Amino acid sequence: MKKVAVFCGSSLGFRTVYKNEAIALGNYFADNDIGLVYGGGKIGMMGILADTILQKKGEVIGVIPGLLRHEEVAHSDISEMIVTKTMSKRKVKISR
Repeated sequence: MKKVAVFCGSSLGFRTVYKNEAIALGNYFADNDIGLVYGGGKIGMMGILADTILQKKGEVIGVIPGLLRHEEVAHSDISEMIVTKTMSKRKVKISR
């Protein structure tokens, strides 16, 4: 397996178990040379997962709609960012 698409939230939620599991998943991906394809955000679960993989020099590909690309939301340090026109096109691109 080369890459896995992960759909996750831009919020951390209210229980630390979610953050801890995102970190564990990110470490698993990086340790096993599995690239991440995700929503492209730098906040919440998306950001934690991407940052964990990036800390270990793993591959992270973000797919974000143009309307969410502004500086506060889009992760600027990932391997590649793909910008789509709509949210629905984003979901299609992530799942391919």
